[in-house]
Amino acid sequence: MLGLAVLAMAATALGQATAPAGNAQNGRKVFASNGCYECHGYEAQGATPTGPRLGPRPLAFAAFSKYVRQPTGQMPPYTAKSLPDATLADIYAFLQSLPAPKAADSIPLLK
Repeated sequence: MLGLAVLAMAATALGQATAPAGNAQNGRKVFASNGCYECHGYEAQGATPTGPRLGPRPLAFAAFSKYVRQPTGQMPPYTAKSLPDATLADIYAFLQSLPAPKAADSIPLLK
């Protein structure tokens, strides 16, 4: 089981390393203006009834791009015409820029 987790992390890291450069600030703006936040939340934290968590460690760019272009769930498809590749790269840069959440044991109220 541990081997699968390591493999998944390596694949994610490789996918992120090969992602096109993007502008995280513009990605944040597009994430909000295109309505991504409506299902995934303003910080891409997701919610069970609406949409999955997208950050802070997004899946590999190739898988992310494929799903945005050809989703299998209730998400509408975003073609390259409606969401150009450069803009998609900006959204991905925004997702990569999100900080990891604090560990539960570091929050006094949760101790």
